[in-house]
Amino acid sequence: MSVMTELTHLGGARRTRRQRAKHPDTKAAMVFLLPWLLGLVFITLIPIVASLYFSFTRYDLFNPPTFIGFDNFTRMFQDPRLFASLGVTFTYVLVGVPLAMGAALGVALMLDKGLRGLSFYRSMFYLPSLLGSSVAVAILWKQIFGVDGLVNQFLALFGIDGPGWISNPDTALGTLILLSVWGFGAPMVIFLAGLRQIPVMYYEAASVDGASAMRQFFSITLPLLSPIIFFNLVLSMIGAFQAFTQAFIISNGSGGPSDSTLFYTLYLYQKGFTAFDMGYASAMAWLLVAIIAGFTVVNFALSKLWVFYDD
Repeated sequence: MSVMTELTHLGGARRTRRQRAKHPDTKAAMVFLLPWLLGLVFITLIPIVASLYFSFTRYDLFNPPTFIGFDNFTRMFQDPRLFASLGVTFTYVLVGVPLAMGAALGVALMLDKGLRGLSFYRSMFYLPSLLGSSVAVAILWKQIFGVDGLVNQFLALFGIDGPGWISNPDTALGTLILLSVWGFGAPMVIFLAGLRQIPVMYYEAASVDGASAMRQFFSITLPLLSPIIFFNLVLSMIGAFQAFTQAFIISNGSGGPSDSTLFYTLYLYQKGFTAFDMGYASAMAWLLVAIIAGFTVVNFALSKLWVFYDD
């Protein structure tokens, strides 16, 4: 018993020394985490709570907020521009995200073939995703699709008189969707990483059984990439719902022509920082949170059906 007691005390002393050794590391970790924690509290959590309160008030930034209950939310059902902005945003999301995902997966499959200079091509395709939401690229896009832009200059070589793509309500949103598809680099890199994790022996066995490349894609690649597809889809949809810079620059902040590029975030900006109707803008922000949450829940529910199998 004395030996066991001695060993118990020895083990306890070692654990105490380990805990003491870890204590300075814990303090150092907290010091390094402190800026992030302060940002989380003062830049994220407090504004979230404040916006929730303001959504139930009449607030113009210059006078104290006045509590009005659910009036801001009921106003939304009588706001035709809000419904117009929702239509534009849903079109942008439901068209742009699948196209960008398809382009990302297609390029990832191409790069997974083992091309020479893979790092160069990977960086070249990834770069637009870093610049796609920048002001400079939005200005450049506006010049490219302007009346005298590069696109119309190219069409003029074939005797085609191109329209003003940005100033035409029928094509203005399409140019923004094309810009979002152009920035497919981020999901492409994630797809490429997922493809590299699929064991080669699966494809070798399928080839021995006589499976074609298309059959291998639907029977091996897609099933094993399902979690990656879901991850990219959720992130891409959230980013698309939050799109703002492109529409603001191209339409000069108006959402034109004829509200064809009036994204929901742009209309929220107009209400909050142009009309100074901050209470209504806060209510709009919470509606956007609910919409994004709803789409995310739907994606989670549908992800269970993403199982591709052979008959």
